[in-house]
Parts: sequence; structure tokens; C-alpha cells
Amino acid sequence: MSFAALGLNSTLLQTLNQLRYEQPTPIQAQAIPVILQGIDIMAGAQTGTGKTAAFALPIIDKLIAKPANPSDKKQLAALVLTPTRELAQQVYNNFCQYADNTQLKIEIAYGGASLTPQINRLKDGADILVATPGRLIDLMFKGVVDLAKLEFLVFDEADRMLDMGFINDIQRILKYVPEQRQTMLFSATFDQSIFSLSKSLLTEAKLIEVDDRNTAATNVEQIVYQVDEDRKRELTSYLIGSKNWQQVLIFTRTKQGADNLAKEMIKDGIKTQVIHGDKTQGRRDAALADFKSGEVRALVATDVAARGIDIQQLQYVINYELPYAAEDYIHRIGRTGRAGNTGIAITLVSEDENYLLEDIEVLLDQRLAPQWLAGYEPDPTKNTNKRKNSRAAEKRRAKQRAMPKKRNGNKSKTRKF
Repeated sequence: MSFAALGLNSTLLQTLNQLRYEQPTPIQAQAIPVILQGIDIMAGAQTGTGKTAAFALPIIDKLIAKPANPSDKKQLAALVLTPTRELAQQVYNNFCQYADNTQLKIEIAYGGASLTPQINRLKDGADILVATPGRLIDLMFKGVVDLAKLEFLVFDEADRMLDMGFINDIQRILKYVPEQRQTMLFSATFDQSIFSLSKSLLTEAKLIEVDDRNTAATNVEQIVYQVDEDRKRELTSYLIGSKNWQQVLIFTRTKQGADNLAKEMIKDGIKTQVIHGDKTQGRRDAALADFKSGEVRALVATDVAARGIDIQQLQYVINYELPYAAEDYIHRIGRTGRAGNTGIAITLVSEDENYLLEDIEVLLDQRLAPQWLAGYEPDPTKNTNKRKNSRAAEKRRAKQRAMPKKRNGNKSKTRKF
């Protein structure tokens, strides 16, 4: 199937030809015609399958078909909400690429950056805005963003927005969005919370699932090594060094853990950078740029910070620590094996993480058999009671993390606009 067969106009087809987009991916082939018909959709697709183009292309198509607005100030017609700054940047860049041959004005807004420049860019309005929920509310409070004429509302990686506790922000934003609109909800994983959210967002929506629900990318080889906790860093550096891997994305659970791991890997002679929520946007951008350019071999990241990292040629992902939420495993390994390429996902599992591995296996309905790597076999003489206590503590922390979280600060409660 070609993009022309999906009903896109000639301007977009010319742009796609320039970008060397030859055939639509499954999610694009199924979602684009539905969106062009004006139907709400709830779409499930693995990361790296081209879902941004699946909603960006039909939105641009419909906006450029509208009569030109005679007003000097553009009225916001499309809003895309993302959970993280990095994902917002990725989606914004894709929109700019696809709208290159049009007169559409596309803007971006996210937290962690100065508010004033974003206000100045939005004073004359925009056709399309890509934003994180918290910063969007800031701009609405300032009177810079008006959602009264909104036609298209997109929730990208809606599962992550719920995990990060954005539900109150989402509900607040919805109060200022017209009831007559087209809404699109995209998620890599589906659970009951997503379906509950969809009932308040969508009207007579079409459900699109191009893969079995909550499945990992099929072109990613998954390898699990059982290893003692205190030898994980040693094994990580050994794998990267002995196999001469040049671009490796490594996941930890905490910011402090990411910082500590990076420091030790640098001592091992591996150029390493860190990206997490405590880093300024400038430092995060610089670290990501160095990683993409090959200046550093390893990028250590937390789950939230890594959302939106899109490197098509990235081949290696290491789960240094297993995530508390099994769904995050799917998102992690989905950073590799993108755009039809193959990838390798290495997972390091210590004794007290076995229950987390079991949760992942249940979610995937797939056995991930741990293996031992010569020279890094687990030591059976370690204190058994310590392992049991550690496992119990991990379970308690996992339950605490799974509880809904309220966003910090009370300012949002007193805002009026």
C-alpha cells in the first residue's frame, strides 16, 4: 500500500517523497484513513512503529484543506499532549518535517525551560501546539493559549501520562476544550486505567490494535542474565567493552542510581552521560546530542527521561535494573529495533528482582529464561535471609510506587482562567 492510497493530499505526498517514506507502517495504514474521516480513535502500537506520523499526517492534511484565517493571530486548532519534554521535542520535530511545505505554524511548550520565550512565541497564536500538561496549564493561566476553537486533541503515550499522575491536569484541561472535537488516544500498552480514561475522552471511537495487546517488539532479541547485584556494573562495562558496542542505552530505576552507575562506568574507561529529571533541559539536550553523535558510548537514563528518545539506529538497550511496572519493560526495549531495524535488549536480574521478571513474563505471556554468563555466575553462598528480606522490601516499595500520585505543589489548585 502507498501513502497516496490512504487519501493524503499531494502536498503531503510530495513531502513524504522528499523524506523517503515509501510505504505506511501498519499503524499508519489503519489510523490515517479513520482520522481523515473525522472519527475518534484509540490506537495501540509499539514504540518505533511510526505512530507520530499516524496522527500528524491526517491532522496536517485536514488543516491545510481549511480556508485561510484572515486574522493576523492564528487560532489553535490541534493540541498534542505528551508526558515528557523529550517526547514533546520528538513529536514537534516530526510535525515540522511533515508540514515543511505548508504555511502552518507549529509550536512547542514544556516545563523545565523558561516560560517567557514560550509565551512570546505563542502571542501570535499557532495552528498546532505540542505540549506537556503542566506547562500547558501555565500558558492557559497566562492567557496565552485558548482552547476554545480546538478541533483535534491527541494524547500521545497516554499510559505514561497516567503513570506520572497527570490525570488531574488532563481533567482540568478538558474543561476548556470544545465538546465537538476529534480526539485521538495513542498508547503502547493498554490496561484498565487507559480504558477508563478513554470513556471520558472519546466518542464512538474506533479501537485500532496492530499487534497483540502489551507485546514487546518482535525484532528485538531479549537476553536475560542472572547476576549478583554487586557485579551488575562490572558486567555492564564488560559487555560494552568486550563486544565493542558504541551506542548503548542503559536503564536504572532511580536518578541517584543513574548518577552512581555513570560515575563508575567512566572509571572503567567508557564515555558515559546521564539523563534524568534532575538535569536541566540544556544538560539533557547536550547529553542526548553527544549520545546521538557518538561522542559518548553509553547513556544512562531513568524511565521518565528516556521517553521520547528516538534513535532509529540504536541497537543496544540494557536493563540494569528491572522496572517496578512491567509495562515499562516494553517501553524500554522499544527504544531499540525501531523503524524496521533489529535490536538487542539485555536484562540483568539479581536474586531479589526475580519477582519483577515474573511480572514481565505474565504481561508478555512469554518465558524470559535467565542464563549465566561465564565469569559472572551468581554466588550461591550469599546470605539467603538477606535476599528474602530484600525481596519483601522491594515488594513493599513496588506497591507504594503503584499507588496514584498527586503532582507536587498547590498552585494549580488556586489558578483561575
